[in-house]
Amino acid sequence: MVKIEKIIENKKQFLDLLLLADEQEDMIDKYLPSGDLFALYDDDLKSVCVVVPINSETCELKNIATYEKYQGKGYGRALINFIFDFYKNDYKTMLIGTGETPVILLFYESCGFRKSYRVKNFFTDNYDHPIFEGDIQLVDMIYLKKDL
Repeated sequence: MVKIEKIIENKKQFLDLLLLADEQEDMIDKYLPSGDLFALYDDDLKSVCVVVPINSETCELKNIATYEKYQGKGYGRALINFIFDFYKNDYKTMLIGTGETPVILLFYESCGFRKSYRVKNFFTDNYDHPIFEGDIQLVDMIYLKKDL
C-alpha cells in the first residue's frame, strides 16, 4: 500500500536518496531546511521530493528522486501528482528545474509541466565538478512550469 508522509524532522536522514537527484550536498543544504520534504513508501521507502516556496504564487519542486531499482514503476509520478494536489490551494504555479536530458524532460512534460525558461551555465557555475546524466554533461538549467 502506497503512503506519502510529510517529513518534519531529521530531513537529512534521506540524504542518500536526495543525492541521486542533486549530487552535491551543499546545494541540497541550500533548500532542504526551508523546503517541505515528502517521502513515498510502498512497504519500504521508494521516493522523496522537496518543494520550496518561491513567492506567494509559486513554489518549486527542487528535488525528486526514486531509488534506481524502483525507477520506472510510477512512484515518481505518484509523488508528483500528490504534491500537485497538496499545493493546488496554496500556489498558482509549480516550477521544476532540470538538466537538458531528453528522457527526464519528457517525463516532466508527461506529468503536465511545460518548458518555461533556461538559466545559462547553471550547472557549470554552481557545482564544483562536471555533472553528467548518462553521457550528457549538464550545463544549462531548464525550467518547466505547471499551473496548479
